[in-house]
Amino acid sequence: MRDRWSPTAIRALPVAVLVSLAVGSCGGNDEETGTATGGPNSIATTPDGDIGGGRGGITLTEVGTFEAPLYVTQPEGDGNDIYVVEQGGKVLRVAPDGNSSTFLDVSGEIVSGGEQGLLSIAFAPDYADSGLLYADFTDRDGNTRVVEYRASGDRVDTSTGRELLAVDQPHPNHNGGLVLFGPDGKLYVGLGDGGSADDPDRNGLSLDTLLGKILRIDPRPDGSRPYTIPADNPFVDDPEARPEIYSYGLRNPWRFSFDAKTGDLSIGDVGQETLEEIDLVGRGEGSGANFGWSAFEGDQRFNDDQDPNGAIPPVLTAPHSDGNCSITGGLVVRDRSLKTLYGRYLYGDLCVGELRSFTPRPGQPASDDVPLGLDVDRLASFGEGADGTVYAVSISGSVYRLDPAR
Repeated sequence: MRDRWSPTAIRALPVAVLVSLAVGSCGGNDEETGTATGGPNSIATTPDGDIGGGRGGITLTEVGTFEAPLYVTQPEGDGNDIYVVEQGGKVLRVAPDGNSSTFLDVSGEIVSGGEQGLLSIAFAPDYADSGLLYADFTDRDGNTRVVEYRASGDRVDTSTGRELLAVDQPHPNHNGGLVLFGPDGKLYVGLGDGGSADDPDRNGLSLDTLLGKILRIDPRPDGSRPYTIPADNPFVDDPEARPEIYSYGLRNPWRFSFDAKTGDLSIGDVGQETLEEIDLVGRGEGSGANFGWSAFEGDQRFNDDQDPNGAIPPVLTAPHSDGNCSITGGLVVRDRSLKTLYGRYLYGDLCVGELRSFTPRPGQPASDDVPLGLDVDRLASFGEGADGTVYAVSISGSVYRLDPAR
């Protein structure tokens, strides 16, 4: 089996890499590392407003180098610092001048390497007042944990940890790993199908397991339960389904995002042997949505014993024959200074590294998928600042900010 982050080959979910990657120090000066230039038709006007043409006009500025970074995020109302998640268990708070300090350290609580480790964090919408944040990691037994912490000042005291969610992982790959607050203020959690290959336990389309799903919960306790099930979740009245489930039929939703303007949900779902895929649905339409795995891989039939049951087809597939190996799901750019990318869905692939984008239209195949003209080696994630600033993360060590070309 070839699967992403496996020690033998690069494949499916986010990154075929060993945790012993070369480490650099966090840079103190922004370094321009590449610029994409476009022609006079780089901006296209559509009925949706000014949508960038997707080519050129952007430069990558390195904001620092880290040890196997996987994610970047920033809370509302907490100044200009960004937070870089390292696979080995640390979150670094990085100031605009490049100086960094350890904000959270759970390295003693996790197993790291391959597809495992500290995979993401999410700040509560009221973080400026509550100090609450949520971490998704694989514990020392290799199982998924989502834990709430409370920050005080510039650092998190891990003794404040409160476990929200514990999910046993039958295999070390396909952990999903993204925690993200949606436009409705609920916490969304991505989980892969449990790993191995071919969805051996047929978890993707099974509603009695949390594996192969995006979950939706309210982190506030509900009696003895550490979180609350939203009353409008799609399967709360189905006794044979897990009420936490929001969307299903996913192989490994390593990264997903909500459009900051429209609330549309996009998912980069890592493929198996043939196709990578991007799914896109309108705001609220992910509720109860079936994205097809493992009846389908991308738009092709896969496990014949699985009922497609109204599966929603992807808006874009990326074949392995073009060198793709592991889709890095992105985001819809809402930074107006990035004119060529504004309103476009930006994404990439771990192996290819080429930044690409298309105009996102829920339910419609991508019709204008184009390369930006910039590459990021071993592209692991995109991140978004509170003001819409876009970041690209290389698991090889560098974190870049996307700036308009000068």
